[in-house]
Amino acid sequence: MTSAPLPFLGLPQRLPDGTTPRAVIVSAGHGSPYPAQDSSSHAMAAQMIRAASQADAPLLTHWDFDLDGPLFGDGPPSCVDQGEIATVAGASAANRAAISGKTREILDLPAVPILIGGDDSVVIPFLEGFDCAEPVWIVQIDAHLDWRDEIKGERYGYSSPMRRASEMAHVTGMVQIGLRGVGSARHAELVDARHYGSRLVTARDIHAEGVEAALRLIPAGARVVVTLDCDALDPAVMPGVAGRSPGGLSYQHVIDLIAGLGQRCRIAGFDLVEFYPKADVDGVSALTASRILVNLIAAVCRQA
Repeated sequence: MTSAPLPFLGLPQRLPDGTTPRAVIVSAGHGSPYPAQDSSSHAMAAQMIRAASQADAPLLTHWDFDLDGPLFGDGPPSCVDQGEIATVAGASAANRAAISGKTREILDLPAVPILIGGDDSVVIPFLEGFDCAEPVWIVQIDAHLDWRDEIKGERYGYSSPMRRASEMAHVTGMVQIGLRGVGSARHAELVDARHYGSRLVTARDIHAEGVEAALRLIPAGARVVVTLDCDALDPAVMPGVAGRSPGGLSYQHVIDLIAGLGQRCRIAGFDLVEFYPKADVDGVSALTASRILVNLIAAVCRQA
């Protein structure tokens, strides 16, 4: 592991008093790309998000109206940024081992791992890392179903994380939120997702009924791992994605989902993936991603 030149929000790599943090941020630039696919732009995502967070770094004790208080309440910072997991373009198996291994290490502290990707393939080893802990529900916030079994012979690519999660013994349920438009899914993948028992909530459902359309499907008290693909958000607020699709969730929808999960369940882990810096406009996507992570940290650090 190497420390990030610009840690998220200026957070330390470890707490100064030696106490165990509530949450640990790490990033992984490379996962399991498809053959001949260049993952270098996605690999820059964490650096851009960390840079966007620096404007808020001096404001940690200021009142945040998203959170109804300062980020860490009346206490000191209880989240750290341990920087980048060493991953290499094309070294798919080694990348997966490094990501799942670091996830297990954080859970052993114990703390809540927060992973910044990278493309959606980093989600698979991140979820695998929870095999050392209690069973979890997966809450996926994404425009796409992600149930492909393989593409070009690759079973661990960015179109397969929910398929692979459904095969993990420690995953006991799944809610997929924000679905819309078209992607890699065919009718067969939809049938498989429903047969597994995944609870599908479209973007239209959220726009019509609010975030409760999804929250009520998650058992109260469940341990949840949240995986957020940036293309779940509408491109008006998140243009920096590889596959823009109109009709997505708003920033408010996403932070309300996070707050609702923090109140209804126990957030055991979180990842944010698929920010594509080359497509960003005036840094809007990096800023939005940064603010989502702020809300996530607050929800985790307010858990009993």
